Amino acid sequence: SGVMGTKSDQALVGVQNYLEKAAQNLRPSTPIKFHISSRTDTGVHALANAAHLDIQRAPGKAAFSEKQLVQGLNYHLKPEPIRILSAQRVPSTFHARFCALSRTYIYRLLLGCAHYSQIPVFERDLCWAPAGGPLDIPAMREAAKFLLGTHDFSTFRSLNSETPFQCPVRTLLQLEIQPAPGFLSHHYEHRGLEFWEVKFKSKAFLYRQVRRMVGALVAVGQGKLAPQDIQELLEVKDSRAFPPHAMAPPSGLFLRSVEY
Repeated sequence: SGVMGTKSDQALVGVQNYLEKAAQNLRPSTPIKFHISSRTDTGVHALANAAHLDIQRAPGKAAFSEKQLVQGLNYHLKPEPIRILSAQRVPSTFHARFCALSRTYIYRLLLGCAHYSQIPVFERDLCWAPAGGPLDIPAMREAAKFLLGTHDFSTFRSLNSETPFQCPVRTLLQLEIQPAPGFLSHHYEHRGLEFWEVKFKSKAFLYRQVRRMVGALVAVGQGKLAPQDIQELLEVKDSRAFPPHAMAPPSGLFLRSVEY
């Protein structure tokens, strides 16, 4: 249900809620709050997000070691598909969100499926299989060049409560479209399925910016847009100009890493 914590009266529960509940089970002397680097949406995955927390133990109890903290949190997270990969001490000036130098996302595309039922069961909800036959990858790469660099990405963001306060200018440091292996691809390579990854790197992204960029690039690959149309969408600087129904679904999007 997304990374951000939800209030207790809401039916959906965010990753942050589970993390803070697990931390409270370690019996800190004050309530725990996780400050999470990248606020992924419902249905989006993270291979490695980052967060910071302040944890104090009761007087007389030794501070947790890094290993104790990882093992303790993972013990209480056990039923959920959430894991702490590592922990390290940081100075009090560190902030997981605001100190990040860049964030890298990948979007996984599956080509060769005539029908959604042909998506391998182990890939369900972990990729997007756009309908309508093969994609023109060279055209998509040509279109991607227009997105690289510093631009006003207003057309490529969805509106939310932060929109009026947020500068729409972002710098896209990297955008690559490359073939990639499936998770168990040797089991279904005879079926003519192809996996591709679209890789994005920037210091920060706007709300749903990556999913809109992927959707527009796929539309180019399908011949619904020309590469030059991407430049024109950027120049319009209006989220309402984005083609309707072109946003990529959340299932194929992964936060791969946060760099400090």
